[in-house]
Amino acid sequence: MNRDSNRDGATLSEDAKQSDALPGPDEQVSERSLHHIVIVGHVDHGKSSLIGRLLHDTNSLPPGKVEELEQISARRGMEIEWSFVLDAFQAERDQAVTIDTTQIWFKTALRDYVIIDAPGHREFLKNMVSGAASADAAVMVVDAEEGVREQSRRHAYLLHLLGVRQIAVVVNKMDLVDFSQARFDEVSGQITDYLRSIGAEPLVIVPISARGGDNIASRSERTPWYDGPTVISALDGFHGHPGIGAQPLRLPIQDVYKFDARRILAGRIESGSLTVGDTLLFSPSNKTARIRSIEAWSAGDLPQTASAGESVGITLDEQLFVERGELVSHVEKPPKLSTVFNARLFWLGHQPLKVGARYKLKLLTQEAEVTVKAIERIIDTQTLENAEGDLVERNAVAEVTLHSRKVLSLDDYGDLPRTGRFVLIEDYDTVGGGVISMEGLPDQRQAITVKSTNVISVEHRLAAEARASRNGHYGGVLWFTGLSGAGKSTLAMEVEQRLFAKGYHVYVLDGDNVRRGLNANLGFSPEDRTENIRRVGEAAALFADSGIICITAFISPYRVDRDRARASAPGRFHEIYIEADVETCEQRDPKGLYKKARAGEISQFTGISAPYEPPESADLVVDTSNHSVAESVEHIIRYIEKAFTLKKSDG
Repeated sequence: MNRDSNRDGATLSEDAKQSDALPGPDEQVSERSLHHIVIVGHVDHGKSSLIGRLLHDTNSLPPGKVEELEQISARRGMEIEWSFVLDAFQAERDQAVTIDTTQIWFKTALRDYVIIDAPGHREFLKNMVSGAASADAAVMVVDAEEGVREQSRRHAYLLHLLGVRQIAVVVNKMDLVDFSQARFDEVSGQITDYLRSIGAEPLVIVPISARGGDNIASRSERTPWYDGPTVISALDGFHGHPGIGAQPLRLPIQDVYKFDARRILAGRIESGSLTVGDTLLFSPSNKTARIRSIEAWSAGDLPQTASAGESVGITLDEQLFVERGELVSHVEKPPKLSTVFNARLFWLGHQPLKVGARYKLKLLTQEAEVTVKAIERIIDTQTLENAEGDLVERNAVAEVTLHSRKVLSLDDYGDLPRTGRFVLIEDYDTVGGGVISMEGLPDQRQAITVKSTNVISVEHRLAAEARASRNGHYGGVLWFTGLSGAGKSTLAMEVEQRLFAKGYHVYVLDGDNVRRGLNANLGFSPEDRTENIRRVGEAAALFADSGIICITAFISPYRVDRDRARASAPGRFHEIYIEADVETCEQRDPKGLYKKARAGEISQFTGISAPYEPPESADLVVDTSNHSVAESVEHIIRYIEKAFTLKKSDG
């Protein structure tokens, strides 16, 4: 629930219009901009008091509010309590705890603001996360007497995790330490050291007393040793959307409306800009079209351009079937397409996150079911130490790998923070949120993009039945997949020799022969590995079409790549899972690859630092952990004879 307070607000008083304001890059812009600021901090460190005093000192409280606060505070036998401006729930007043995310609209002489007051108590971290996720900047409140506490560190870490890079720190309750410069310097050092340890930096640290109004809107005489900005001038020093106008276009489609003959695609531009006539790319469908118009909801000339932060409706020069969840970009700078991604997430669920669990993912306007494939490490937000584990408990941070059955359009958080964030839902409840990393993972767009044009299919004059009748068996693809060391190549070569001796037309494709010729121009980047498997799948399909049994021996860790290979040889593709656990493969390890991966010498090694997605419904499973090579070969041969041999009734 959001509670809006005095949306129109009031302009900043003359005392607050100081020359010490931090310069913001958009101060020269004539139009006023709207900035979202989240206020965070440990419980009882004075967040609500700060906001209440800030509203008072900028003349933003409605008439009679101060008198009401005085009466409420007097009934409780205390001085005026500014936190009561926000703590409208009786439960909050009685417990002195903010339990809801509160939004307050107000103005300074320079800008318009939405202040988000996020709960400090650890039981309400979910509200804090939802509030911080939409913020452009943050103010972190630390008690001068208590110093940096557990929740202070956790909130700072979450701000960094959620992509909030502009952070101002206020050291509150300076009156309780007699406005001691030494204590201020000590607390400033604590928070600065922690922020730097997680890769963040406070833009400013302000000593304040929210109760007394010191350094809120005007410089306090009780801190003569401080010559930095006030809280108001620090807020005015934030820039609202750093660089998003110059970033690549990202427009998530929220909905599609039909008016007369027009289909209007509606959504909010998260970054970049668009112009009538631009060619747009829709992901993950990979469709393209040009913008015919940008629609306006009021009378007048239609706009020709729109930019980040604007909600728009556009029409296209052709009727594409586009639905909610598509992500619009320019063709030149598209998002990545993938069914798997790494994530650093904060877990909020009452039940622990565990490998194999399924959740609903919300990424912009996309929704998809995802499965936890791996928990790489669990991070202590206080000590920043990493630990291994099978479960991620409530309020913990972890690095995980998630897999989606549908292709997602996404960005690496390091490239585009606003479109690289997601949340996880379980039973209609938010249980986690985090940021995306595609490091070491392929962009799957290349594999699904058809670049050839003017290609006309020519039917062969030899039917598959004729080839099978001549060969005595049907052609097909035996796709061996499994971890490195599972035995794929060993079994492939043994099976090839046995089949050849039986009169079968058979050939093996593996890394040794395809990378010497067909794929000699490919390296080992994630994209090149995906392309390597794509080409192998197409080549194997041609072998199968010619009547040959083609055996492939590749790790091929991603289901989407294997599904694509299956689609290349419809009805002729047989997925053979050469199953062996990591421990068994590591014990074999003839080339010492696992040892190098454990030592960090090989990055993104499947099974260690990169995921392997085992088949969900393989045509055949061969367990090499518990069966010998001879037994495994015999198992495969029996399968082939049953599936490929020409029956007498077919001859």
